[in-house]
Amino acid sequence: MPDTSLPVFAVERLPGTGPFVLDGPEGKHAAAVRRLRPGELLLLSDGAGGLARCEVVEAAKDSLRLAVLDVAHVEQPRLRVRLVQALVKGERGELAVELATEAGVDAVLPWRAARSIAKWDDGPRGAKALNRWRSTAAQAAKQARRAWTPQVDEPVSTKRLAEVVRGADGAVVLHESAATPLAGAPLPASGELLVVVGPEGGIGAEELAVLTEAGARPVRLGPSVLRASTAGAVALGALGVLTDRWNVTQGD
Repeated sequence: MPDTSLPVFAVERLPGTGPFVLDGPEGKHAAAVRRLRPGELLLLSDGAGGLARCEVVEAAKDSLRLAVLDVAHVEQPRLRVRLVQALVKGERGELAVELATEAGVDAVLPWRAARSIAKWDDGPRGAKALNRWRSTAAQAAKQARRAWTPQVDEPVSTKRLAEVVRGADGAVVLHESAATPLAGAPLPASGELLVVVGPEGGIGAEELAVLTEAGARPVRLGPSVLRASTAGAVALGALGVLTDRWNVTQGD
């Protein structure tokens, strides 16, 4: 099992055992910012479950020469959670992605909800906003020393979201007026569970009806109303206890 207390650096392709040079932005960060030196250990991650434990052999100005000691693969949990996050203004969307990634989310689906103040167009501005969410997920995954980096998909409309709900193994919509607590909702043991979080202005009645008709179940987390940027992470924490997601084996 990999030692996830070690610092993690991202690579496109995981190397096999033997010598390896970590260069580029990650190598520069490891050598110049983290100032790792010979004899210290680190992990390389491909973001798809692969982790390689390495020892620093030599440190240059902007790269490290490593010895790859062993390679392991971390399995995904039996029940994967995809956060459907409504677009929110400013940096709150990125905060929602960051917190959810740290809490273990497996994928993120941005949602163009009717009451979303933020509007992502299909041009350069929308692409820039999406890239910020993806970069946030990648950085948060490294910070949390995760083997899997959550995939952040293209934003969807409510109509398209209803189709995604129909194809999932389960779906819950966090809603302050729901009668059923998350702890009392039936949850699938495996497959994919969608957790839908609305925007600052809440989920509209028509949207809630569309999602409910598609198979989603409205649930509440507790007596207080959470911000759109924090609700997803709180739900993931609850799901970690309510399911076996926090009991997975971390390596072969």
